[in-house]
Amino acid sequence: MKLFASKLALFFLGLLIALCLCCREKDQEAAEKTDKPTVVEAKQEETEPNVVAKIGDYTITKGELEKRLMMELHPNPYEFRSQTQAPDAKAVLMKMIAEKAMVIEARKQNLLEDETTQTVLKQFKEKKLVSSLLATHLQGKITVTDSEIDEQIKSNPTLDRARAKTTLTRAKVRKLLDQYHSELCKKFHLQKLSYNFPKAAQIHQRLLLHPKKPRRMGFIRISQAKDELTPEEKNIVLATYDNGKVTLKDWFDTLFEMSPPSRPRDLNTPKGVERLLDRALWMPIFVSEAKLLGLDKDENLLKQAKEYEDNMLLNKARNEKIKDIKGPITEEQIVAYFNKNKEAFGTQNTLMIDQIWCQDIKTAQKAKAELDNGRDFEAVKKTFSLQEKSRPFDTSLSSEGIFFKDLWNGDPNEVVGPIKGFHPDGIKWRIVKILEKKPGTVTEYSVEMKRNIETKMLEKQRNTTLEEYRQELLRKYSYEIYAERIRDIDPLDIP
Repeated sequence: MKLFASKLALFFLGLLIALCLCCREKDQEAAEKTDKPTVVEAKQEETEPNVVAKIGDYTITKGELEKRLMMELHPNPYEFRSQTQAPDAKAVLMKMIAEKAMVIEARKQNLLEDETTQTVLKQFKEKKLVSSLLATHLQGKITVTDSEIDEQIKSNPTLDRARAKTTLTRAKVRKLLDQYHSELCKKFHLQKLSYNFPKAAQIHQRLLLHPKKPRRMGFIRISQAKDELTPEEKNIVLATYDNGKVTLKDWFDTLFEMSPPSRPRDLNTPKGVERLLDRALWMPIFVSEAKLLGLDKDENLLKQAKEYEDNMLLNKARNEKIKDIKGPITEEQIVAYFNKNKEAFGTQNTLMIDQIWCQDIKTAQKAKAELDNGRDFEAVKKTFSLQEKSRPFDTSLSSEGIFFKDLWNGDPNEVVGPIKGFHPDGIKWRIVKILEKKPGTVTEYSVEMKRNIETKMLEKQRNTTLEEYRQELLRKYSYEIYAERIRDIDPLDIP
């Protein structure tokens, strides 16, 4: 069992180290189909003040809308035609409402009921549960002294104090996890059914060496366990514990969590089966303890699980609507599309700029005034900039989005601003010096461009189909919006 403590530690280590260093971190179908859905600008006192819309059992808060507006505002670096004006709060809110409707509809269609999806949901919930359990169990139990760090550095002089502390913390985490898991195995009366290990080894080899469908890769695919194992094989029990069991399906799920190059090479032997089983046993034993302590009833955990499930439903709903939209598209259609959208396949207008990020508009105005009075750009940057060091760089529409137009209107050696831009900490004011302008180029059609053009055409079709579906659902489901609460939202002024 000790052999696998380090493997579990690797699984949770990023989270656990932070925790050990003293850093702790509806679903009811209520929407009814009507001939004309109700769209109500409801009285604000009828709901929480931060709620800006409701549909079914779902609410959308002002904070969620502002976060989405910021996402919509940021340009897509892979898209030539980035947004050229700030997104409208009402339009974005309607899209969010429509997505909630897609989730409601997807749940009615039971899009989460397939085996693979259920496995993913189960694993997500269990990982959250175990993280909460281990955070509670390990809190305050991991201490690393200065003398221990000194000794660690003596034994490995290549380590600095921070890395030495991390190394010691990892070792203590592994030891405590191993001890805790061993105690729980005894507490829940864990028993391995070794007489089923040879059968598991044989089934593994069958899937590995004799797949029913030809495959290019030399490893077992997730779909094989789903489609090629019989129900009886999936339910072969490899271990039992109080009120639970680990089946061959669970064993394969553990295998699939590992990248193919790192999968064990001895799973054709009972001993290899047992070693992987030891790994598979970590999660259910910890989950049992977490549930015994009532951690599965935690409201925050339930909320996270629900949000994760909703995101899966939304993605499945999208994929279901666009799954049949695919090529081939005729050469004639491709050429026609190219001729109408030539600018999307050439090179973009680009600028080389230098900039001074400022704390606020007043600071930016002061910086600009000093520049207008002849002070050197680097000197002003040193005085006012939020960034200690910065260098000139190339930028374009796909990086600047709605702010690019004002930059492009500037001439080389001209100072533009104050103007807003995308700072790592949000939208902030800046002064920008235009160093060089490089106009984009338009290319002519070539056969080599065919796949790229076809991809863009299919993407446009998919986006159109999804937008039509969202509008269809907005007509089907009743929803409420609170217009007064979004009236003054400006995406460019969101903190």
